[in-house]
Amino acid sequence: MTQKRSSNEPAGHGSTGNTGKFHAIKEDVHEKREELHEKKEELAERSHQRVKIGGKSFEKGDIIKFAGLIAFFLVMLLICALIFPYIKELFEPGGVERVIDKVRDAGPVGVFILLGLQFLQIVVAFIPGEVIQVAAGMLYGPWFGALIILIGCIISSAFIFALVHKLGAPFVQSMVPTKYLDKFRAFEKSGKLNMIVFILFLIPGLPKDVFTYLVPLTDMRMRDFVLLSNIGRIPGVIVSTYAADGLVDGRIWESVIIFVAAALIAVLGIVFKDKIMDVVGKATKHKDD
Repeated sequence: MTQKRSSNEPAGHGSTGNTGKFHAIKEDVHEKREELHEKKEELAERSHQRVKIGGKSFEKGDIIKFAGLIAFFLVMLLICALIFPYIKELFEPGGVERVIDKVRDAGPVGVFILLGLQFLQIVVAFIPGEVIQVAAGMLYGPWFGALIILIGCIISSAFIFALVHKLGAPFVQSMVPTKYLDKFRAFEKSGKLNMIVFILFLIPGLPKDVFTYLVPLTDMRMRDFVLLSNIGRIPGVIVSTYAADGLVDGRIWESVIIFVAAALIAVLGIVFKDKIMDVVGKATKHKDD
């Protein structure tokens, strides 16, 4: 027997309740954005406070940025010094086989070497990531190799996000081209930034490492960025490590076909990257805009 609606309960009560919940969530998100904006303004005000060093007055923000840049380049120099012998040997006759044997024989140290290479590849945005992914597949197979690459991506993404938050837009402008910054500002206003970041990191050929420097300048949280961007990387990383493992395992033609197909998709992504970003932005644009 169906239960009759109470005479005191208005029609459409469920939908009204859902609408109320939606508005409450929307207001909560708006309040959090306002709080984040206020915190950014507070940090900006603090950065303009002046400090005297050696009789000269400097803005606190400039001192922090300078110290951050020095620390950043020291880390880069350390990583380069550790991996330079291996990179140099790659260009010698039979060097690839020797490096593979050395890294494999190094055990856990070899994993850290590969993590260092992956960290350097993302932080220094102009180094092609596919080279490191292929090396991981050849050294450790498709699955463990992909896992190492993804761990390196997570560490690098979190490091860059924290660094950009500390040093701000001037640091980014000195490190990477910022022609996409206006696009990310528009993505931020659309309210669909999380979805857009995931799609952009999923598509091959787009400058993901440059995006890694630009996204922290938006209001996206580090946790969301690290999670979504690296989930988006997974298919491309596995394809590269699987094809590289095939070269070592004797599946030459299979690997060649995979590499050619991946290269064609990547080239299309590179050639049409601006158009792809425009299409993604329009497709995910908020209906209220």
